[in-house]
Amino acid sequence: MTAENKDPIEGTPLIKPSTTEHPLYDSVVEACRSVYDPEIPVNIYDLGLIYTIDISSENEVNVIMTLTAPGCPVAGEMPGWVVDAVEPLDGVKQVDVQMTFEPQWGMDMMSDEARLELGFM
Repeated sequence: MTAENKDPIEGTPLIKPSTTEHPLYDSVVEACRSVYDPEIPVNIYDLGLIYTIDISSENEVNVIMTLTAPGCPVAGEMPGWVVDAVEPLDGVKQVDVQMTFEPQWGMDMMSDEARLELGFM
């Protein structure tokens, strides 16, 4: 019997790719941009908190996201805010939001717009 190796295979991306070619993708991104971390005046998409937007052929939306810190005071609420923003979109059948802390969020994940807004550029 061999032990199962849980280390990532070299070359495997740390963040699952999004389904950017799906017709609903841009609308889902815009819906995510309507959600703000209450402590930071930038939307969660441009902050880099949305890691993956995976949309099935049946229009089921799965979002993998993180927080700026595991102890974020709205950790329990923010996934619901994302569901509330995405679910009303025309064509969306279902929304599931999963929280992860791997990889850990870093300031390098912010968009240039977010960096500019926060004075880092």
